[in-house]
Amino acid sequence: MHEYKTEGTCSTKIRFDIRENKVRGLSFENGCNGNLKALSILAEGMERDELIAKLKGLQCGIRGTSCADQFARALELYKGNGG
Repeated sequence: MHEYKTEGTCSTKIRFDIRENKVRGLSFENGCNGNLKALSILAEGMERDELIAKLKGLQCGIRGTSCADQFARALELYKGNGG
């Protein structure tokens, strides 16, 4: 299980697994509960690179990032680390 500490969002931590290049068990700590549950359900079983392409750069208000963008950054980080 990977754990990523977010920056600039209401959620503070993201946990997820990657198996056979697919996201499994995505969950967020804090943040907009309904939206993040929906994101977790939608991301389940999706390819890592497809999620990065769809979510990277999404912004929440004037924050310059979002929970989805932070998740894409986490996926990139662990992809680069062999995860």
